[in-house]
Amino acid sequence: MNDLVRLHTSLGERDLEWLHLLVSEWQLLSDLSFADLVLWLPTSDGTRYVSVAQMRPNTGPTSYQDDMVGHLVPRGRRPLLDVALDEGRIVREGDPEWREEVPVRVESIPVRREGRVLGVIARNTNLLTVRTPSRLELTYLQSASDLAQMIAGGAFPFPGQQGGMDRAPRVGDGFIRLDADGVVQYASPNALSAYHRLGLAADLVGLPLGPLTAELAPTRGPVDESLVKLASGWAPREAEIEGTDCVIQLRAIPLKPKGRRIGSLMLLRDVTELRRRERELMTKDATIREIHHRVKNNLQTVAALLRLQSRRIGATGDSSARAALDEAVRRVGSIAIVHETLSQNLDERVEFDEIADRVIAMVTELAPDGRVTGRRVGRFGILDAETATPLSMVLTEILQNALEHAFPTGERGSIEVGAGRAGGARAEETLLVTVQDDGRGLPPGFDPHADGSLGLQIVRTLVEGELGGRFDMVTREEGGTRVVLDVPLARHAQKR
Repeated sequence: MNDLVRLHTSLGERDLEWLHLLVSEWQLLSDLSFADLVLWLPTSDGTRYVSVAQMRPNTGPTSYQDDMVGHLVPRGRRPLLDVALDEGRIVREGDPEWREEVPVRVESIPVRREGRVLGVIARNTNLLTVRTPSRLELTYLQSASDLAQMIAGGAFPFPGQQGGMDRAPRVGDGFIRLDADGVVQYASPNALSAYHRLGLAADLVGLPLGPLTAELAPTRGPVDESLVKLASGWAPREAEIEGTDCVIQLRAIPLKPKGRRIGSLMLLRDVTELRRRERELMTKDATIREIHHRVKNNLQTVAALLRLQSRRIGATGDSSARAALDEAVRRVGSIAIVHETLSQNLDERVEFDEIADRVIAMVTELAPDGRVTGRRVGRFGILDAETATPLSMVLTEILQNALEHAFPTGERGSIEVGAGRAGGARAEETLLVTVQDDGRGLPPGFDPHADGSLGLQIVRTLVEGELGGRFDMVTREEGGTRVVLDVPLARHAQKR
């Protein structure tokens, strides 16, 4: 809609916001009217109309099989649009139109904002299945007429009510019509069933809905006056009532077709099962976070035990055994960092930049007197746990290898970790990682895919086997070594 409005009309950003608010709400008008809605706006030169939005009813057959959005029609071809736009009133005159052997009643509703008519809503009702209307249908149609007058007068939609409209109750979920005093005039079967679940044993018609709702809602102390006002329909608000065995979502829509409140609509939905599933998911999320937290604690305990053993071996003078234990401590520590991060999230995804920074700091701290520094450039972004855990170990091993072999004792230098993304929506997204140092470089004839320490064997195994990526290690022309990792993220269903 934004593109069509900006391309064809002269409406400003505030007008566009109002139209978005209207479109977020007009499913209500469509359902109450049993009709299709098409929003037409006059073009900048005033010679044509452009259709920028369309809505079909959930309560009846459609009048349009085709998508109308983007159509342009010259002024004069649809006289009802002209009259509604020029005179600023709802136009219902005229005989039904025939579309593919289907009679369609067409009405036009001006869309007003702050005294200006921005456009016209064409309301198209399929008359093929018209029958003697029931009381529910008559109440729907009367409510639709009141809403249409509010739109024409600039009183609907309500400013500030756009958030959460996709989760708001619909007409078919439960519908109640109140008079000006908040007394129920009509309640749909679904609405009556919802109140029966709250504990009501009688019919709703004739009862004041506000005090009744407050009485049925479990409370400790005085009556909740805000709930009384909401259920009486005094203001456009939403709330949830949690009974003993159910949760009911309420939405109030005051009706002011001529500037004076004549009553209100109450939409309600039984969301008991939805809230139960949400609580189950929250419980599962909390359990998963607790598991990650305990795994992290256990790994830290293992690392502490290995560190203690390393110190005892160091006292006996076996330097190789102590070095092996120190490497094991760092490997366990890198995994613990991932689980610590996962324990703080609601899903199995982590911001890996933080993990990379901590791994870099953990490894470079081993350099005496800070002779070797490390830094990160670029962003890893959000990764799932399947990718983050092995990647943290790979990064640890590569950094540890650089620290040991690139800088002999006493030399200073730096290690840089670079990260970025390649590919996108139409291609498999890839994480590109480089680790480069300004140290000695590789010895002549060194083959990173066959030679190397246990650390490089771990890197090859994790990158090629676990991550499904590619690994290479080369000497830099300016001196030092560069390690390149290429990890396909689609393999692990990664999402940004």
